[in-house]
Amino acid sequence: MSSPQISQVLAEMRALQARVGAVQLVQPGMRTAESAPSSGVDFAHLLKQSIDGVAQMENRADSLADAYEAGAKGVDLTRVMLEVQKAGLAFRAMTEVRNKLIDAYNQVMSMPV
Repeated sequence: MSSPQISQVLAEMRALQARVGAVQLVQPGMRTAESAPSSGVDFAHLLKQSIDGVAQMENRADSLADAYEAGAKGVDLTRVMLEVQKAGLAFRAMTEVRNKLIDAYNQVMSMPV
């Protein structure tokens, strides 16, 4: 991911954290109208966008690698290696986020009621 993309993701995460901190539950599973998020952006949508972005990065890296292997003009090894490394880093970051989500889910599910 490039620096502006990382900054954007961090800003979105901070906004979500602030929104989650403002939610007050009346009963388990029920929120009041005041505590409901005001925008239509939900976590599932943000997660899908992130996954799609990582998939696009991997596809771009694969196409550049294929073009380099085919001997296309204007595609240098440095650019190919950078794109492959960026895609790999984004995939590893996405995997860590998934692991953290699963861990959080397991912790919540193991809480006594």
